[in-house]
Parts: sequence; structure tokens; C-alpha cells
Amino acid sequence: MNPHPLSQYMSNVPDFPKPGILFRDISPLLKNHLHATIDAMSELFSEQEWANIDHVAGIESRGFIFASALAYKHNKGFIKVRKPGKLPNVHASIEYGLEYGRDKLEMQQGDGSRIVLLDDLIATGGSMQAACELCDKVGYQVVGLACLVDLAALNSFEYAGMKVRSVIQYDD
Repeated sequence: MNPHPLSQYMSNVPDFPKPGILFRDISPLLKNHLHATIDAMSELFSEQEWANIDHVAGIESRGFIFASALAYKHNKGFIKVRKPGKLPNVHASIEYGLEYGRDKLEMQQGDGSRIVLLDDLIATGGSMQAACELCDKVGYQVVGLACLVDLAALNSFEYAGMKVRSVIQYDD
């Protein structure tokens, strides 16, 4: 486990959402330390990297929290990667597998902008992989990947040579 100071504000919920799963709950962290959390996520990229990013994309729904806050902090636009039926003018969709079954993501048409893609947590990498492929498919250039929590024991995710940057890592 990584000793990042923010990790102490996470809570562990055994057997959620089903038996045998240890759920890493970010709720207490967001409730009491949102500003520090956003600052820590911002620091995952250098000032030069932020200068070369046009927009910040978030994966529904918890990825919206971080992507919108970071877009605001860095004066960037915010792009939504949504679940089915929530977005008008859908240009493309992609179905993917996740830890508990299957899901689908949708996006509107891109414009060639350079984006960083954010989510709250990466477990197996299924939703991040799907979101990366979808961003490429609709016309965005993914130049960075980040999440708050990386369950590193469950993945060795990379996309186009990029690793997901994270604030908190769990190796167990």
C-alpha cells in the first residue's frame, strides 16, 4: 500500500458490492478533503503538461468529480464519457467488460483536441481501456490518463504507451 497521506481518509468496505470484494470507498476522502484531493490529482501532471492539454474528460460518474474540478482549476473544457441514454447527439459507443459484468460508454463527436482522461479508480482497466478507445474513435487525442486510486494488484494497464497516473495505489 502506498503511504500517501490522503489514503488514511479512505474507508474499506468488505463484501461490497458482492461477497469477496473489498470496496475502497472514496466518500470520506471527498467529504472532508476534496480540495487536497484535487490538488494532489493536479500534481500528477507538470505545468508544461497542463499547458499542452486542451480538455479534461471524465468517465461517468465519479470521474466527473475529478475531471470537472481539474478542468476548472486549469481553465480547460470538460468532456463527458457517459453511460447509455444520458447524452444527446451520440457519435459513438463502446461495450466493455468490468469486474461485475458488462457496460457501455458513449460520447459526442470530438474535434482533435488533446485530452487527459480521468476516473476515480482503476481496477482491471476495463472502463479506462474502453474510454480510451472511444475517445480515439470520436476524434480526441488522449495525451494523459489519471485516477485517484489504482488497485495495482488487479492491473498493469497501459494505453498507447501511457500508464495511468494515480495519487493512491493499493498493491493488495
